Amino acid sequence: MGEKPRNSRIMQAAQARSTNKAPKPSRSTGLGRVIIAVYGILALAASVRAVYQIMSKFDEAPIAYSLSLFSGLVYILATFSLSSAKRGAWLVSLWAVAVELAGVIVVGILSLTHPEDFAHPSVWSGFGEGYGYVPLVLPIVGLWWLYRNRNERHA
Repeated sequence: MGEKPRNSRIMQAAQARSTNKAPKPSRSTGLGRVIIAVYGILALAASVRAVYQIMSKFDEAPIAYSLSLFSGLVYILATFSLSSAKRGAWLVSLWAVAVELAGVIVVGILSLTHPEDFAHPSVWSGFGEGYGYVPLVLPIVGLWWLYRNRNERHA
């Protein structure tokens, strides 16, 4: 008559755990995938462009082309660290995205105040205007995403 269903305590415990804990967001799902994809596209675009420019016409604008290569390397580092679940990847991502933001701001200001040094545009010239200002907006979104997922930094 008053039989309890089998494993009722196990089911109750599982339900209690699922209501108390929301699933932990991951840097590589949802919006994180979009951010990683945009970083990957920028890494490819900036790196290939910089290598071509350095190999074919480095003497025309060495500062701009070197900065483009540096930005490509930063984007590569950010892409891989954002997509990694390894210990320490969160901190590497934070540093890569912060360096990117600083680079965009510094190079953006210098390209406006010293246009003679930027005869040819780099990825970060004019705050990334050649790339639709994505290089300016992306690190802000990236830092926000990393802050939102800061509980993963020790995972």
